[in-house]
Amino acid sequence: MPDANPQEHILQFFSYAHLPPHLAAVSKPFHDLAHALVNGDNGPESGTVTLGPPLPRNQERTVALRKLLESKDAAVRAVVAK
Repeated sequence: MPDANPQEHILQFFSYAHLPPHLAAVSKPFHDLAHALVNGDNGPESGTVTLGPPLPRNQERTVALRKLLESKDAAVRAVVAK
């Protein structure tokens, strides 16, 4: 199942299958939320997130996804920081 929605390029950056298990565990909730925001919570990519329908495709959804991506990156860095 591809991770990237052809209509939402940023979703590719929420993939986590390539990460070691301890980092994938941190990244997966962000993946699930990102997919729920774009696809609603009824799709197989939404995990256990319950949000209802997808957010409208507009600039604010893009901002929400970009900030979620920043947050995911920071959370993963927090785990690997020395």
